[in-house]
Amino acid sequence: MMNTLTELANVLEARKQQSPDQSYVASLYDKGLDTILKKIGEEATETVIAGKGGDKQQIIYETADLWFHCMVLLAQQDLHPNDVLKELERRFGLSGLDEKSQRT
Repeated sequence: MMNTLTELANVLEARKQQSPDQSYVASLYDKGLDTILKKIGEEATETVIAGKGGDKQQIIYETADLWFHCMVLLAQQDLHPNDVLKELERRFGLSGLDEKSQRT
């Protein structure tokens, strides 16, 4: 499954070279950061609603949309999913309360 994240990251990076009228992702890049952030907010809200509804397939679908748009943000900011995975690995085995107290 990790290959899926890498493959998607590669596609999102390639979309930077495409015309906004040929690619949804290229159109998001063209519209800028605020549009990408708005999409993440919309998808997060839809994920919350799906969670409240309890339909497992809808939760999966909406979470996929949320992750996708978060990955668009990462690519737009010249970051890679591995950057997030490294942070999660850093936190592994660390109490959530301890991790939170270490934030500056």
